[in-house]
Amino acid sequence: MTKVITGLERLTSDKNLQHNVKGNIGYLCHSASIDSHFNTGVMLLQKVFGNRLKKLFGPQHGFVTDVQDNMVETTHYIHPYFKIPVYSLYSETRTPTDEMLEGLDTLIVDLQDVGTRVYTYISTLSLLMEKCQGRDIKILVLDRPNPVGGEMIEGPVLKADYKSFVGRYPIPQRHSMTMGEVGMYGKKILKTDCNLEVIKMEGWKRSMYWQDTKLPWVLPSPNLPTPEGAITFAGTVLFEGTNVSEGRGTTRPLEVAGFPGIESFSFCEKVLKRFNEEGLSEGFNLRPVIFLPTFQKHQGKNCGGVHIHPTINHKFQSWSVSQMLCREFKRELGNEFQFHEKPYEYEFHKLAIDLINGTDEVRLWVDHLGSLSELKKIETQGHEHFLGERANILLY
Repeated sequence: MTKVITGLERLTSDKNLQHNVKGNIGYLCHSASIDSHFNTGVMLLQKVFGNRLKKLFGPQHGFVTDVQDNMVETTHYIHPYFKIPVYSLYSETRTPTDEMLEGLDTLIVDLQDVGTRVYTYISTLSLLMEKCQGRDIKILVLDRPNPVGGEMIEGPVLKADYKSFVGRYPIPQRHSMTMGEVGMYGKKILKTDCNLEVIKMEGWKRSMYWQDTKLPWVLPSPNLPTPEGAITFAGTVLFEGTNVSEGRGTTRPLEVAGFPGIESFSFCEKVLKRFNEEGLSEGFNLRPVIFLPTFQKHQGKNCGGVHIHPTINHKFQSWSVSQMLCREFKRELGNEFQFHEKPYEYEFHKLAIDLINGTDEVRLWVDHLGSLSELKKIETQGHEHFLGERANILLY
């Protein structure tokens, strides 16, 4: 038996919970929607509910988690095995249509989130909840662990001007809530008036990181193949808004960062020296690395940079480490360093880096090569208010 029992496993093993699932069912899931024995959620639910399972839904990256990031959409189709529709909620629409919801009484949401605001599964849940306001459809969230724990928060709270598909809630970048808790936050704090219920986990504690749960890891998106990547992601995702490679097209995406022409050993040495001088040294190591992306940024070019290795999870400040790294790439590259101006997750006017950070203050900090103490002042804005609101909805 695993240390943690997910909402999926509780539902599929508890007759009383099953009795409360009414009528025709839709299931929003992906490849990481599994039990502790790697059985897929869709197979388990079909065994329990039979032909009441009428429709399947997939988030960004697709129902089978095979599609890359940033406006690479997936299609609707009839599943060749289950013979029921699979609707994409990352297609011409991110919100389910009336046709998609027609005939459903219960919509089960079973997505493995990674605890970072820009990870779009919580935005998909938010849009689903908004669409179901005033409808006789129950949204049933099967809760799963937050891979980066439930205690540490990082990054500034999203400012309203930067609301987008990668940030629909006024929460920090690393919010330390489970998917179920994010749903409750939207319902109670943002007053989304829908019929929402969460089947909680058993055995999960806020101090747990993924390795503590004893659950198997299946990638929740194509570029998070390891739980270590989920820990670094809250910071390294910022490089999506720059011309520095975050390692997409390698076997360790979102754990490395680099740029063509950088000599990695001297760069890493300088970075660590500056980090130590400013007091950022606990919970991680940086290793000089050269990597060759096979697709996306700098495809086919050797990139010099660093590999971020978390060593003490509860002390590792992923967001701060990556922002400081971004500063050092700016210092090293000068005018070669750029913030991307291309469209990002259906936003065509604001810079990707500002959408990711939820503010323009961090970008301006990078531009003037600011200090760690200045960064911390930006980061902690709104934290106290957020923690006060979050306290009312925590399930664990």
